[in-house]
Amino acid sequence: MPKERNIIAIGGGGFGANPGQGIIEEYILKQTKKKRPNICFIPTATGDNEAYKVNYYATFSKLQCNPTHLDFFKRTPDLNKLISTQDAIFVGGGNTKSMLAVWKEWRLDKLLKRAYKQGTVMSGVSAGAICWFENGITDSWAADLKIMPCMNFIKGTCCPHYDEEPQRKPTVKKLILANKVKNIYAVDGGVALHIKNEKNFKSVVFRKDKNSYEVSSKKGNIIEKSFRKVILL
Repeated sequence: MPKERNIIAIGGGGFGANPGQGIIEEYILKQTKKKRPNICFIPTATGDNEAYKVNYYATFSKLQCNPTHLDFFKRTPDLNKLISTQDAIFVGGGNTKSMLAVWKEWRLDKLLKRAYKQGTVMSGVSAGAICWFENGITDSWAADLKIMPCMNFIKGTCCPHYDEEPQRKPTVKKLILANKVKNIYAVDGGVALHIKNEKNFKSVVFRKDKNSYEVSSKKGNIIEKSFRKVILL
């Protein structure tokens, strides 16, 4: 029987902003269907930032799980052994372009794809949300938001921080109306877009009055189609 495949792409928030709260984090752990799952934090996009790791452990150590993390800017462990023993992965925010370049050099992208197909729950915020998609809208460059190719576990383009950063909505609108992309999955802060088996999309809301959307156009007008909501508050 094929393994159930889960991606939980968070538009903003979680332990990076609110350490110890653990609302969306507990939801991620539940998707593993394990009593005490193994979860690994990958903070490559911030250069393995120490404070980010402190927030991770401050949150996940309060939950029923076995938390660990992966550093690339110290001595790097046996990646195959580490990834193959995880029930869930959480990828942190930061510079998506730099993160993916490091992963490809170490072939971590291949190991994550294999783990995903075998049922490991993949999750993350911002850079850790868009990395699973065919393309992501990123601020890895200082000047403007840009579309960049990502790992392509999920077809389409993802934009995090949809309601949190002023450039996001105008950029999404411009890209769609210019026919750069047909549609964009836009995720507010305080929401995770939960994608099951690449087809079943729903919004998991952990902050009030938030949502995620499939944004497209019809006759020159932008349309925001909301996904079915699961509210954790």
